[in-house]
Amino acid sequence: MKLKLFYILLPVVLLFNGCLNYYQETTLKTDGSGEMFIHYWMRSITPQDSVISSQFGIFSPDSIKAQFHSAYSDVSDIEVYNDGTDSTIHAKVELTFNNIDSLSQTKAFKDARFSLKDGAAGQKVFSQFITPAATGFGVDGSSFIITYIYYVPGDIITHNAHEKSNNKLTWNYTLADIGAGKTITATYRPFKLKETPIWIYGLAIFVLCIVVFFLFKKNKS
Repeated sequence: MKLKLFYILLPVVLLFNGCLNYYQETTLKTDGSGEMFIHYWMRSITPQDSVISSQFGIFSPDSIKAQFHSAYSDVSDIEVYNDGTDSTIHAKVELTFNNIDSLSQTKAFKDARFSLKDGAAGQKVFSQFITPAATGFGVDGSSFIITYIYYVPGDIITHNAHEKSNNKLTWNYTLADIGAGKTITATYRPFKLKETPIWIYGLAIFVLCIVVFFLFKKNKS
């Protein structure tokens, strides 16, 4: 993932000696469309820090919408708030997309290389690239917590996630873990679309026969 938000935020992190935490939860549907929830936050030591970070745009609702909106994705909700209990500033984003590949059309995910392709017979292969980010100038990359959760619409065959539970995959990284970049990926066999039960067809034929019978009987009389 090469979120421009990270690169915009890095100078702020260096100035505030804080850290950025990023959480992304995505639900994929069988047709490749889906929903995504994003939550990122950082420590805001003083009220002045909050003002400066807002000026960078990473905690401005209008700027956030511009980063995640495209012709193929729609931002349904944005929430920005300060948490006084731990002096943090937060941004939450909810969006829907027509196809996971189309997220690359957004500014925020321009270089994330989302991909959903056919694999072996009856299988799908999903991947997302997480690009490296500089952590110099004494910044401890281990203090950045980054989490990705994917709910895939099928039986998982292979994956490189840190945790798996049914059709839920979880990747947990620190910024230092990402190094030269990471690709998260999973291969799954899509669930079959629900088919109309055979008894429905039988019932429909039965009702049709009754209607035809009574119509024939009425016309005959």
